Amino acid sequence: MGLRAKIGIAIAATAAVVAVLIGVLVHNRTVDAQFDLAAESIDGRLQSLVQDRAAGVDTGRAIIDPPDLPGPLKDAVEHGKRGVYLEPDGPEPHLWAATGLNGDIIALKRPYVRERETLRSLDRVLWLSGIAGTALGCVVGLLVAQRLGRRLTASAGTAQRIAEGDLTARLPRGGKDEIAQLTTAVNTMADALAARLQAERDVTANIAHELRTPVAGLVAAAGLLPPSRPTEMVQDRAQRVRGLMEDVLEVARLDARTEKADTELRPLAELARRTVAAMGGAARSGVTVRVVSDGLVETDPRRVERILVNLVGNALRHGAAPVVIEIERGVLRVHDSGPGFPEALLAHGPQRFRTGGGSDGHGLGLGLTIASGQARVLGARLTFANAAGGGARATLDLTDALRTEEAGEAEQAGEAEAKSAGTPSADGP
Repeated sequence: MGLRAKIGIAIAATAAVVAVLIGVLVHNRTVDAQFDLAAESIDGRLQSLVQDRAAGVDTGRAIIDPPDLPGPLKDAVEHGKRGVYLEPDGPEPHLWAATGLNGDIIALKRPYVRERETLRSLDRVLWLSGIAGTALGCVVGLLVAQRLGRRLTASAGTAQRIAEGDLTARLPRGGKDEIAQLTTAVNTMADALAARLQAERDVTANIAHELRTPVAGLVAAAGLLPPSRPTEMVQDRAQRVRGLMEDVLEVARLDARTEKADTELRPLAELARRTVAAMGGAARSGVTVRVVSDGLVETDPRRVERILVNLVGNALRHGAAPVVIEIERGVLRVHDSGPGFPEALLAHGPQRFRTGGGSDGHGLGLGLTIASGQARVLGARLTFANAAGGGARATLDLTDALRTEEAGEAEQAGEAEAKSAGTPSADGP
């Protein structure tokens, strides 16, 4: 049950309880007031009749020694008391007043129907008022819950956007209640987090830029060394340092969110096959491209190939062959036969300089970070999961970029016609 429903139910329940309590209180006070007023009236009449009878005047309104006098009132009179008694039994309620005089019981009796009807009318009014008050409480509760819920939902949504990397997301300030304090805390946290991450990115990018020239010199110098096993080791390490530096610079560019996709219309299977062919021997022997159904996608082929290179490289490095690239229309999946992605990556996504490692325990987490950043530039969805039968599965969803065969043929024909119209003929000037 959501917070809005809980708040609405709480306010409605409170209104209902208050309405019941007020109704019971008014009912009981009315019953007492009616009885007191009627008892005072009939007792005053009884005293007048007793005085008249003591003076020898018989008005004929008194009942002498009534046989149906209620037992409690009869006992009171026999003990020398004057009393009033409400007899609720029978088809109609009656109010009795009695006292003793010269060994006789002098009594008065009148119907109590009017007071009972008045009480019933009051009860109906109280019930209607209680129902109306409870309904109004429900409406007010829902409105209050809706307003609070919108503010809390906005806070949660902004926090989620910040967690997904949108460090410009902020909540509108306003109010002085607890939710306003939460808003201020979320905005303060976002400001501090943005400043910290920006400082870290600036430092990383600056270090990579400063290292670019020395690393290039190191690679060039390693190429001049005489052929030997130590030379091969130095050249290999130099190439790895240069690759790491280029990856860090690419991450910095993706973090800046200034990259734009240069889209073209390409078959997805062709991009996959070309990527595997360009990766060399290890990829050719351990990677299989399986086409369930090809599809034309309007996307940036260079960025798709970059994503595939990183996904396949990660699968070969941290997983195990065989690695399968499966194309199904606008969706591309990379499966491996290794131990699967670590739980931290599945829970929080790729994080730079953090990796669960594979079987070798090595890695800096930049490959999948770059793949996720490039997918964001393409407007695609890159997700990571472990297959039920074992192994890791990365899925690149380019469905939004999918185009039909007819649209693709028409677009390619339009481009060819435009190129033909823009090329001067041999007979021209």
